[in-house]
Amino acid sequence: MWEDFVDAGATSDWQSPKLGDHATGIALTTLTRSLYADRYNGLVTKGRPILNPTVTSSDPADNPVKIIVSDCGESTNWLKYRADNGQLSDNESGGRRAINAIVEKQSDGSWKVSDFGVHDVGTC
Repeated sequence: MWEDFVDAGATSDWQSPKLGDHATGIALTTLTRSLYADRYNGLVTKGRPILNPTVTSSDPADNPVKIIVSDCGESTNWLKYRADNGQLSDNESGGRRAINAIVEKQSDGSWKVSDFGVHDVGTC
């Protein structure tokens, strides 16, 4: 999901069909709204986050249909810029932040992120 979001963020392509490949429900809505807001405000995102996600729980444990994934993402090299002049959009430098996601098995057997939360810098 994050790779699709990073790729779409380079141009703030809120209509990228790739977003639905790994996200659904609230997660997909959150991604598209964020990109739409960036496009509306003339922003793009450059760089890539550093992610090391791990499964922290599965339900049910023996044959999961839902898992929780946690990470401490690093966003120092993944920042928002003004599309018109390439300048940083704000004074925020990124950093390490806690990320939690609910990933659910879909009816076609695929797994998609259905909801996620990205916390403030310094939460991990």
